[in-house]
Amino acid sequence: MVRVKSRYLLCEVNVTDRNLLLLLDDRAVTATVKDVVQRIHVKYINAVTGIIFLRFPKKCYKQLWTALPFITSIEARGKKIPCFLNCIYVGGTIRTCQKFLIRYNAHQLRRMLPKCKSDDEKRNIQQAILDCSLTRTHTDEAEDALESEEDE
Repeated sequence: MVRVKSRYLLCEVNVTDRNLLLLLDDRAVTATVKDVVQRIHVKYINAVTGIIFLRFPKKCYKQLWTALPFITSIEARGKKIPCFLNCIYVGGTIRTCQKFLIRYNAHQLRRMLPKCKSDDEKRNIQQAILDCSLTRTHTDEAEDALESEEDE
């Protein structure tokens, strides 16, 4: 049996009004991306943070990647939301994207620390940074090593 190799783009939706992110859903993002590139699947969307996982065959990920700058809005719930997609990582597995996202979120939280106005805000962000972790087992490490060998 042959394993289908995929690539995952981890993208961030950038909008002028963060409240508009709450209007997004996976169907709206999928419809928008399908207009630009056929045969795309949205694997995950976080409407609060604007993070999206896109999955597609390895052989055409560059085609999708180059099409992302042409997305200028997403239509959701009858409203056109002006935005652009910023690709922040390309990974071979969802697991590697998750690991990157944890590091990325911790970095973003660290950038927020100097902007805190109160000690309570600072403590909350410091706790959020500490909470950014994945528990690993030896089995997970072995699977990751095997997956990275297969991707090459």
